[in-house]
Amino acid sequence: MRVWRSPRETRSSGRLAGSCGASWNEITVIAEQAPGIVWIGTTRGAIRYEERLGARGVQYFASRRWLPDDRVTAIGFEGSGLQAAVWIETPAGAARIEFRPMTLQEKARVFEDRVRARHVRHGLTASSHLRVPGDVSTNRTVSSDNDGLWTAMYVAAESFRYKATGEVEARAFARQGIEALERLESISGIPGFPARSFIEIGRDDEVRDGEWHDTPDGKWRWKGDTSSDEIVGHYFGYSVYYDLVADEAEKRKIREVVARITDHIVDHGFHLVDLDGKPTRWGWWAPEEIWTDPDETGLRALHLLSHLKAAYHVTENPRYQAAYTELATKHRYAQLTRNQKINVPGHVNHSDDELAFLSYYPLLRYETDPALVATYRESLERSWQIERPEHNPLWNFIYAAGAGAAEFDRAQSIETLERIPIDLVSWTIVNSHRLDLAVDPASDRFRRRQALSVLAPDERPMLKWNGNPYELDGGGGGQGEDDGAFFLLPYWMGRYHRFIGDM
Repeated sequence: MRVWRSPRETRSSGRLAGSCGASWNEITVIAEQAPGIVWIGTTRGAIRYEERLGARGVQYFASRRWLPDDRVTAIGFEGSGLQAAVWIETPAGAARIEFRPMTLQEKARVFEDRVRARHVRHGLTASSHLRVPGDVSTNRTVSSDNDGLWTAMYVAAESFRYKATGEVEARAFARQGIEALERLESISGIPGFPARSFIEIGRDDEVRDGEWHDTPDGKWRWKGDTSSDEIVGHYFGYSVYYDLVADEAEKRKIREVVARITDHIVDHGFHLVDLDGKPTRWGWWAPEEIWTDPDETGLRALHLLSHLKAAYHVTENPRYQAAYTELATKHRYAQLTRNQKINVPGHVNHSDDELAFLSYYPLLRYETDPALVATYRESLERSWQIERPEHNPLWNFIYAAGAGAAEFDRAQSIETLERIPIDLVSWTIVNSHRLDLAVDPASDRFRRRQALSVLAPDERPMLKWNGNPYELDGGGGGQGEDDGAFFLLPYWMGRYHRFIGDM
């Protein structure tokens, strides 16, 4: 092993010229791994620079995701070529970072196994709490506000996987998830009203946030005040599973549950009505209310049109098509979708972006009217062009599928999937000190500092696709682990649609 070391007492052993875009300039050690590949140790992490890649050849390694301590005191190398590894010494110990060749399909297998091992709770794709920060052996699944949405996205991922590969395992995983979605609707006791989540009393962790109700038998507790986020997830997950996986018996069950949800919304004047007889906080799509919040107008029009179109596709009930047509034309919902994406600095809602793209997918998959297709594609085109700098593979693949686009930033999508780290623990990440990042003068909607360009997934805080990829600082102190289904959905969607190959 070759080791480069700097004196421990040296606070700064030099300043690097800006040619490689150094992230921090208090340098402790510089080491050459191979011709054209240099590692730079600093007081705030390590930098890898591969000259042939230019600006894209700079990678920043800091935080507990990579290092026991951010102060680098020595760098050593082990092996070469495809078996290369780097050892980084810090005052808190050494880290070994291995560069292991791996296809995206092999990476998907890692996340598949992780979901099954640590992130399934009563069939739901579940959030995780680590009793010991960073120690995944202390994992405990917990409920969340969006158990239905995350489960639906996992169901869709496994459905695409099944159709792309024919793997029976994928069908079994998707089926378990769809049964959990069905249970969210049945456990509330309100026909067509899916709960946000549910827990088993006496077994699952007790939770105090939100609105909870016990089932009549006293064995279960379900979470109410269900949001539009969850409804988007249910229609997305049900429709993908219905088309790609379901047998005739399952299709009948899905038709029944989708009909109950849709009847509930239509019968209540396009509202989602909770146990108290009142609409939930975010469960409204009615014509008389949709204009009250300009930030929500186009998005909610898109949601409801997508839900009704998916419901008609699954059930063939003309009632849903009639409601869809009236809203699209008489109430101008179709036109409202054209500018659904809000792009005002400081007000960008990345969660809404996720809900919009998940709504575009079934809407454009099932709509056949040329005029409406043109309108929805115009909406999708505008939204995608705004989102394009994020290099989000899920947005890109939904855009390609919905718009029939030949150019959808395939290379950038693959690079994002490649840069998603294997370690999905919610470590605290700090980037606001970096010299190679331009800071946006406008903060995000939570008044947090953000960069002008997206950060690479392995350098930013742990995020699902509803998070802010420009976020500089964040994380949860290593107290949770993501399941990785956010990787699986775009990967298997891309495979199913043949946007990416067997890679």
